[in-house]
Amino acid sequence: MTEPSNLEAIMGLIMYGGEAKGKAVEAIHAARDGQFSTAKALLQEATNSLNVAHKSQTNLLSQEASGGSVELSLLMVHGQDHMMTALAFIDLAKELVSVYEKISEIAKR
Repeated sequence: MTEPSNLEAIMGLIMYGGEAKGKAVEAIHAARDGQFSTAKALLQEATNSLNVAHKSQTNLLSQEASGGSVELSLLMVHGQDHMMTALAFIDLAKELVSVYEKISEIAKR
């Protein structure tokens, strides 16, 4: 099996998309434990990782939009899955951090 020509971009999707999802999950756990500043910092780290993954995706899209060939592979699909899952987890984590923070404020009253 030959290595895809766009392996670097694909690995960017996989690595940084996975890291973004992991940071979002950590943020949810931190908020659950009442560590809201940590949770917000983790959400920022998740967003930063997602931005790097998005740059990899943009490179692939630009390559195809300019008439270049982009090889479709299982690795590419896996990378896109990581990125889309990270997007969903970050959105969910933002909401959960907010909910946990409101619950904490109510409990302090």
